[in-house]
Amino acid sequence: MSDKINLTLNVWRQKSPKSAGKFEAYDVKNVDVNSSFLEMIDVLNEDLTKKGQDPIEFDHDCREGICGTCGAMVNGRPHGPLKNTTLCQLHMREFKNNETITIEPFRSTSLPIVKDLVVDRSAFDNIIKSGGFISAKTGSGQDANAILIPKPDADDAFNSAQCIGCSACVAACPNASAMLFVAAKVNHLAKLPQGQAERKSRVKSMVLAMDKSGFGNCSNAYECEAACPKGISVANIAAMNKDFMKAGIFS
Repeated sequence: MSDKINLTLNVWRQKSPKSAGKFEAYDVKNVDVNSSFLEMIDVLNEDLTKKGQDPIEFDHDCREGICGTCGAMVNGRPHGPLKNTTLCQLHMREFKNNETITIEPFRSTSLPIVKDLVVDRSAFDNIIKSGGFISAKTGSGQDANAILIPKPDADDAFNSAQCIGCSACVAACPNASAMLFVAAKVNHLAKLPQGQAERKSRVKSMVLAMDKSGFGNCSNAYECEAACPKGISVANIAAMNKDFMKAGIFS
């Protein structure tokens, strides 16, 4: 098997939020199959720059699958064909020689396109600012064993905390719902002793902020869980809905 492949990329190009966008085709030759998807775009951008053309804009930061900055639709799937994998950790060996790859930004009216593959995720930031934190002044960090937490609760909190806020769940959902993201952030703190004081106000304020941002509602398509690079379970949504009902009834 050759360690080099040739590809045709159909990339969404859009100069600004208000301008019309379109797909543009690029032939990319001798792509190293061991390079990452973003490294492949880096090479293409170097070539475009040398030709005096605008490079393809895309979000990236750590390139280690941790920060949640990167993300795009690859052949109609958020982050590409691999399960539990971010775009920056997708490697070109997953594609075939002479394959055509369509690359476009995550689509949602609540996550507007800034340029090319870059989307504005400030709606997620607003949801977190509405209550995704613990406001109590706890002083300096305590020893890990100072507050005893049952192992199942600690595991559930950790699993929810893995959400990196990449917005793949929104892009995959037919309703552009942010329920999985919000539920993961709510349940992470709801499972910990430190999060109990603001538990009711937190879930209400974050759900309200989500609705205000214009995200759709959940209709149990479960595409969010399938697209999530961290495998966040839709069970988080059920748990958040339960907390939301309790907060409304008893507060």
